[in-house]
Amino acid sequence: MKKILLVEDDNHVCSFINKGLIEEGYEVTVAMDGQQGLELAIASTYDLIILDVMLPTMNGIDVCKGIRASKMEVPILFLTALGSTENVVMGLDSGGDDYLAKPFKFMELLARMRTLLRRRQKVSESAQETVYQFSDLTINDDTKVVQRNGVDVSLTSTEYKLLLMFVQNPRRVLSRISIMEQVWGVDFDLGTNVVDVYVNYLRKKIEKHNSDRIIHTVIGMGYVLKEAE
Repeated sequence: MKKILLVEDDNHVCSFINKGLIEEGYEVTVAMDGQQGLELAIASTYDLIILDVMLPTMNGIDVCKGIRASKMEVPILFLTALGSTENVVMGLDSGGDDYLAKPFKFMELLARMRTLLRRRQKVSESAQETVYQFSDLTINDDTKVVQRNGVDVSLTSTEYKLLLMFVQNPRRVLSRISIMEQVWGVDFDLGTNVVDVYVNYLRKKIEKHNSDRIIHTVIGMGYVLKEAE
């Protein structure tokens, strides 16, 4: 039975999610404020955390940062009524894995959860160290170390997942929809320009030391990882 930590202060939303998840066979622990949520997350082991952004005592962004500071890699799904690109980026930059804007359908929540749980299962089943190489870029997916021309590149969790996806699909044009599905999960809000924002973040970091551009824009189609022309 999968263990879920639900951190949500709205009684109606909390009851709605809790009841539905229990009916689906999940074991649910509920926290009604941020501080309690952080303490529970650190004290116990969960398969997934559902985390509201606007919480009393400590907001969800800070809770997520606290969880990641404790070196915990549990999947975190943010819930919030604030669905702008800036808020999406802020939540994902803090270490979140996906983002679901309120109001939402329960079946959509379940789909997001299944995607995150499958992703975690694949990671836990893979014991072999995997190293990817493209041009002068190296990614060790076991240690999560990224290097460009021998120099370490510090990336956020989402930036890392985005770069890894490109390296796993070299010289292949990837649409924005495909990138959203692979990096952020199914049915992500296609009304935001979050892909473009993160590609720009990633480019600045991997091109910081005058390195050639390897992530190229294909106008009207998406992005591609290929050698500089």
